[in-house]
Amino acid sequence: MPRRTATLDLNLPLRDKATPAYRWLYESLRKEILEGRLKPGARLPGTRDLGDQYELARGTIVSAFDQLKAEGYVEGTIGSGTYVSNVLPEELLQVATHTVRGPAAPRRVRVSDAAKRVHLFPGYEPKRTRAFRANLPALDLFPIELWTQITARRLRRASTRLLLGCDPMGYDPLRQAVADYLAGARGVKCTAEQIAIVSGAQEALDLIARLFLEPATRVCMEDPGYIGAARVFEAAGAKIAAAPLDDEGMTLRASHLRGARLAYVTPAHQFPVGITMSLGRRLELLEWARTAGAWIVEDDYDSEYRYERRPVPSLQGLDRSDRVLFVGTFSKVLFPSLRLGYLVVPRDLVDRVTALKSVTNRHAPLLDQAVLCDFITEGHFGRHVRRMREVYAERRSVLFESARRRLTGLLEIVGVDAGLQTAGWLAPGIDARAAALAAARRDVDVTPLSDYSRRSKREGLHLGFAAVDPAEIRRGVKELAVALEEALRKLSFRA
Repeated sequence: MPRRTATLDLNLPLRDKATPAYRWLYESLRKEILEGRLKPGARLPGTRDLGDQYELARGTIVSAFDQLKAEGYVEGTIGSGTYVSNVLPEELLQVATHTVRGPAAPRRVRVSDAAKRVHLFPGYEPKRTRAFRANLPALDLFPIELWTQITARRLRRASTRLLLGCDPMGYDPLRQAVADYLAGARGVKCTAEQIAIVSGAQEALDLIARLFLEPATRVCMEDPGYIGAARVFEAAGAKIAAAPLDDEGMTLRASHLRGARLAYVTPAHQFPVGITMSLGRRLELLEWARTAGAWIVEDDYDSEYRYERRPVPSLQGLDRSDRVLFVGTFSKVLFPSLRLGYLVVPRDLVDRVTALKSVTNRHAPLLDQAVLCDFITEGHFGRHVRRMREVYAERRSVLFESARRRLTGLLEIVGVDAGLQTAGWLAPGIDARAAALAAARRDVDVTPLSDYSRRSKREGLHLGFAAVDPAEIRRGVKELAVALEEALRKLSFRA
């Protein structure tokens, strides 16, 4: 076994004053070796280092080392280095041997009610991208070399301020860049002081939950809708009121809104169906929040990609009562591992959000913030969005045309105007989960819309197109058609 020449300070137990110093050091080092914290081949600290750390005379350390060497624990000479022996005495190996038992019964651990309410929200799986993986941009087209150059430049010019950290709300130049971008692209009315840089939409939703929600607080959400938001709100103890969709977006029935303190919506491009909330419905929702003293969470998760019509103004931009919290993320626009997003906070909540962030993650990684700031202010972000909008528009068209040819009568694709994915409604009688399993056997990735729903019974599938090239989209449509045709034949046979 090769010797490890690097050494670290040892964390030895405190010495009992009644025990001679050399005996204490010998027994402490022997125990470290026996219990595996000092492994065979590891180098022991030098006599000077041990003397400085534990205030020991050199002769004391030499005596302890000599005793260890005589018993076979260590080898080497003082001055050239002392190492743990590769082969320890047989009796020591017997002492270190433990009886292997079967798996222990799980412990009964008492945790808080809040901990019991939390359920795992899965992240991205590191698997091959295939038709029709959703919620993912075209990572192979991201300008990684440019990003690397900007990062390297930032590191070369790194100051102590960059290494120290920043305000809990984020890096000031990035907050200003985000405020300018949102004002021009989304019609959001805010100053840089209202921008909180977060580690993504999930952190923004968690901040909002801790601001407003207590056990049994009522939250109105779209159905089907984003389960990541539901997981956060339910972890806070909230009760979800599931509001169905129509052609104008989330319906605003009194039975769903009554007593709600929050309404969570994705108005620019409803997740997962893709409907754009009408202007009339937006104004109606804002009036409800004003009169009820409630709050609206506007999740603007992939509004950058709009293909046909001009964007409808954001809810936040239409708001006259400061009742909207605006959430966005860069992970869907750039790449998922960039854990940066933003929360636009009403002015009278800025101090409270700052305090909340200060006692949790303090702030997002400052180097990532600085690199993203450069990427935006130097114009690269805008160019990347424009380029990808053209790419995604082509892929969307290929999906629609291929579906028209091969999926008519099997799956009715929703004609979305924006975003990275769409939905499709299955022919009557086809079960979405069975269809998804049949598609998976043909190397096609689709998600039942029931995975995002609480009450909706309509059977449909969620399909992404942004991360999938045209050839793979055509293959995916062909294989999905075969899978759905088989499902229809089985349905006819049972009938």
